[in-house]
Amino acid sequence: MHDSRIPWPAFLKDVFICSLGAFGGPEAHFSVFMDQMVIKRKYLSETELVELIALCSILPGPTSTQAIVSMGYKVGGPLLALLTMLVWAVPVMVVMSTLSFLYQFLEAREISFNVLRFIGPMAVGFIIVAAYRIGRKVITSIPTALLMAGSALVTYFIHEPWIFPVLLLCGGLASIMLSKERDIWNKISMSPPWGYLGLFVFFAVGGLVLAGLTHDRLVQLFESFYRYGYLVFGGGQVVVPVMHSELVQVRQYLTNQEFLTGYGLVQGLPGPMFSFASYAGGMAARNGNTLYQALGAAISGICIFLPGLLLIYFVYPVWEALKQVRAIRISLGGIGAVAGGLIAIAAVTLTQASGFTTENLVATGLAVFLLITRKVPAPLIVLGALAAGFVI
Repeated sequence: MHDSRIPWPAFLKDVFICSLGAFGGPEAHFSVFMDQMVIKRKYLSETELVELIALCSILPGPTSTQAIVSMGYKVGGPLLALLTMLVWAVPVMVVMSTLSFLYQFLEAREISFNVLRFIGPMAVGFIIVAAYRIGRKVITSIPTALLMAGSALVTYFIHEPWIFPVLLLCGGLASIMLSKERDIWNKISMSPPWGYLGLFVFFAVGGLVLAGLTHDRLVQLFESFYRYGYLVFGGGQVVVPVMHSELVQVRQYLTNQEFLTGYGLVQGLPGPMFSFASYAGGMAARNGNTLYQALGAAISGICIFLPGLLLIYFVYPVWEALKQVRAIRISLGGIGAVAGGLIAIAAVTLTQASGFTTENLVATGLAVFLLITRKVPAPLIVLGALAAGFVI
């Protein structure tokens, strides 16, 4: 049921306030939601927020984005959910799309790309800290530790895009098989809105078919980023190794430095980290004119968010029944452990690709120290790395 008493403009204003304060990934975003949407505005209870987080952790896609979109659905149904998504994600997507032109801007003004050299090593520091924090959270037993280590080892040697969903599926199945609980596939009664699931499958299959029929870069970006959106569990940090493997190592749409520069810049912006897709897509489409590059950024940004939005439309109306399936909750342990392994090995491979020069190691180490101690906000760390490139 929707709450018709809440005025939509007031709700969307609170969503925008959340987007301005949402630095640092899903865990930090949830604290912003708790403060603004639960404590101050009472759009939902603390228990309801925790349940939403559980739901969005189960689903592939941008976890914090799906959580705040679910709040919009709770308050005003599908239309307000869509408006919530736009207010939450579009501002930072526009900024990241604009930043995809950064290299051309510097080249036109004959400014050396060397001024960006500390952004990449700094971004590696963010990934190392993310791997540490997620690893500490997901390693709850010997099996989860083995799953994390095993997934890291496999992805170090296999860089093909298909390996990531396979490992995530295996992690979830392993958790279910190792569970000592009985009757975990308990029956439930629900009536899902199947149309949204149909659209979800239509775009997934249609993208694969089109990508097989044409080599046009925009079609390839549509398929790739939509696939990232429905295969990644856990938010922006988890999508990084998937995107890096395909866009940098396999297809070579971006160099390692360009990829890390964009990832470093998004750390200094509020909002969902999936907006990094707009930068990566814009960079991948720069072989055309300005309009073609802008379309690449727009298509990539929209496509990476679209699966998560459609899944919320499909699942949220039946969430009260779905959360009674114990197997779904149990599978999260293995999925989370595998995701932690993907991030951990991304930290290793990106450090290797960045290079073991003294200044790179110092920049990475300094970023890790500042993030662990929490004495300097992420945006200031990004600005400091950018300033250091000009000064040093």
